[in-house]
Amino acid sequence: MAIVNSRQKNQVVLCLSGGMDSTALLLHYLSRGFFVHGISFDYGQKHRIELDRLQSNLAYFNQHGITQIQWKLIDLTSTTELLASALTNQEIDVPLGHYEDSSMKSTFVPNRNAIFCSIAYGFSLSLAEKFNQLVKLGLGVHSGDHAIYPDCRPEFYAALLHAFQIGNWNSERVELELPYLHLNKSDILVDARESIDALQLDFATVFRNTCSSYLPDAQGRSLGQTGSDVERILAFHRLGWIDPIEYQVPWPEAVQRALDLERNFQARLPGESAAADQPPDSERKFNVGG
Repeated sequence: MAIVNSRQKNQVVLCLSGGMDSTALLLHYLSRGFFVHGISFDYGQKHRIELDRLQSNLAYFNQHGITQIQWKLIDLTSTTELLASALTNQEIDVPLGHYEDSSMKSTFVPNRNAIFCSIAYGFSLSLAEKFNQLVKLGLGVHSGDHAIYPDCRPEFYAALLHAFQIGNWNSERVELELPYLHLNKSDILVDARESIDALQLDFATVFRNTCSSYLPDAQGRSLGQTGSDVERILAFHRLGWIDPIEYQVPWPEAVQRALDLERNFQARLPGESAAADQPPDSERKFNVGG
C-alpha cells in the first residue's frame, strides 16, 4: 500500500463494511483521485464474512496498481453483548422479508452509526491536523435505509455533524460527504460501474467480493431473503443485470423470491408500511455531493 504524506491532496476517510454501498463509495473516491483512509469495524456481526470479502477486494485493487488506500480494522467485539440486535445477538433470529418491513427493525444496532461516525470523525480530524489540510469524511448511507434505520436519515447526520463541530477544535478541516443519501441501490450500482470502468477494473470481480446478506451460509452464499438481500437483488434486477455473487438458489429463483416479497409487502401498504414512520428530510447542513 502507498504511504500518504503531507503533499498528498484529496484525502478521504471512509467506513468500509465490505457491502455493496461502501464498496461503491470506495470506488467513487478512488476514481476521482482521492487517497483513501479506510476503516472497518468488527462489532461481532453475524455476517462478518463481509470483512473477508473487503480484504479480497483490497488485494485485487493492489494487484491492479491501485495503491492509494490505507486500511485499518477496529475491534469493537467487546461491545457486542451490550447491543441488542438480530445482527449481533445469537438469541435473536435475523428476520426474512422486504427491507422496509417493520420486522426489519430488529436488525437495527443501537447507536451503531453514531459510534462508527464518532471514531471516523476523530480519525479525520487527526489526519487534518497531521497534514494541515482539509480531509473529507465519506459515508455510504442511501435512501433505502431511511425507513428502518433512523441513524441513516439526513436530520440525524445534520445533528451529529453539529455536535462534532461544536465539540472539537478546528472542525472546519473536516467535511462530511454523503454522496448516496438521496439515491437508491440501483443508482449506486450505476455509479459503481462508472467508477469501475474509469479504474479499468472488472465489475463482476469487484461485486463478487462483497457481501450484503445478513444471513450468509458457511460458504458465504447469500440466503436471498433477508431485507438486505432483497434490496440488492431488486436493484440488480431493475437494471437488468445479474448479481455476480453466489446465492443459495439460482439467480432466477432469487429474483422471483425477492419480487414475491416486494409484492406481498406492497399489498399491505399503507397501513403496515414502516416508511410511513419516516419523518420528512430536514434541511441539509452538509455536503452531499461527490
